[in-house]
Amino acid sequence: MKYVVLIMDGAAGYPIPERGGKTSLELAKTPNLDALAKEGTLGLARTVPPGMEASSACACMSVLGYDPEIYYKGRAGIEARSMGIPIGDGEVVFRCNLVAVKDGRMWSYSSGYIGTGEAHSLIDTLNKTLGSDEVQFYPGVSYRHICKIRGHEETLRAECTSPHDIPGKEIGEFLPRGQGSEILRDLMARSEAVLTNHAVNRERVARGDIPATMLWLFWGSSRLPDMPSFQGRYGLRAAMTSGVDLLNGLAQLAGMVVLEIPGVADNQDNDYAAQAKGAIAALSAHDLVVVHIEAPDEASHDRAIDAKIDAIQKIDGEVVSRLRSFPGDIRLLVMPDHPTPITLQTHTDDPVPFLLWGKGVTPNGAGRFTEAEAKGTGLSLEKGYKIMERFVQKADG
Repeated sequence: MKYVVLIMDGAAGYPIPERGGKTSLELAKTPNLDALAKEGTLGLARTVPPGMEASSACACMSVLGYDPEIYYKGRAGIEARSMGIPIGDGEVVFRCNLVAVKDGRMWSYSSGYIGTGEAHSLIDTLNKTLGSDEVQFYPGVSYRHICKIRGHEETLRAECTSPHDIPGKEIGEFLPRGQGSEILRDLMARSEAVLTNHAVNRERVARGDIPATMLWLFWGSSRLPDMPSFQGRYGLRAAMTSGVDLLNGLAQLAGMVVLEIPGVADNQDNDYAAQAKGAIAALSAHDLVVVHIEAPDEASHDRAIDAKIDAIQKIDGEVVSRLRSFPGDIRLLVMPDHPTPITLQTHTDDPVPFLLWGKGVTPNGAGRFTEAEAKGTGLSLEKGYKIMERFVQKADG
C-alpha cells in the first residue's frame, strides 16, 4: 500500500457574496475530487487547537499527525530549520518579510512577489548596513526571509502581526508592541532608509513593479523541541514536496525526505503536473509522500478569486487525476491545512474538510469535496492531529 497526503493550502473558505454566496471550492470545477468524495469518506477536522494561531505551521503540523499543543513553538524556527540556520542559546529568530508600504498603508505583504534573486540582493545590503554581532539576516525564497537576534530573548514577548493580515490598512497600530518590541520596531524603521534608494527598487519602479520598501518582523521563535520521526511514529518511510521553507522545515523535523522537484513554486507559477509526477515517482522509494501546494492560499491573501479557483482546478486536473490513476494500491488523504477565506484575506481556525479515499474506505454519502458537503456527513474530528492515525490505521485494516 502507498499513501499520499495532498495539502491544498488555504483552499477552504467562506461564501463569497459577489459569486452567489458560494465558496471557492464550490465554484471550482473539480470532477476528480468530486468522484473521490463519492467513493470515499468526507468529514471535517479542526487542525488549529482553540486559542492557537491559525498559521500554516500549526495547521500543517496537525495534518502530519503531530499535536501542535505539544510541538509548536513558533513558525520562524521551523523555517530556519529548513534553511539550515542554527538557533543557539540566547538566540531567537523572526520571519522577515520584504513588504511594500505606501502612504502609511500595507500595499503588498510580498512586495509584488519579488523575485528571489532581487530579494537576495536586498537582504545582502541589509546585512551590510543593519547586521551586527546581535542581528543577522538570512535570505530565503521571494519575499520570505529570516532575522536572527542574539542576546535579546525578550523580543519573543512582543505582540506582532502578520503583514498578510492587514492588506490596505494603516500599519501604525500593527507594528510590534509591548515588551521587547523596541528592537524589532527599530530594525523595521531603519530598513526603510536602506531600501528606498536601492538599485533593485529603482529598477522595479522603472518597470512598473511594486518595490520592497521595508522589513516586517513577526512569528518569533526560539529553539524548537525535538519531534519523534514520522517513521518511528507511524511506521512509514515518508517524503514531502513543497515550494515553501515552512513545510520543508516541518518535513526535516519529522525526519521526512525533502524532494527536489524542478518547477515546484510557492505561487500560481507552480508546475502542478511536475509536482504530481515527482511525488508519484518518489513512491517507489517511500511509503508515503506529502504533496503541499501553496497557490490557493497566496491567491486568498491577494483576494484573487479567479486565481484561487484556477489553482483548485489545476490541483484537481493535474494532481488529483494522476493520483487517482496510480497503478497499484494507494490511499489518499486530501485536505486544506486551514481556511483562508477570500472575504477576510487571512487564515481562520475553522475546521476544514478532509477526504479519505482508496482501498478499504467506505463511502459516507458525500457528493462533492466542499465545506458544506463535509459538514453534512456529520463526521467531525475535534483533534485534527489524529487524522494521520486514522488514515494509516484504516489503511492497515
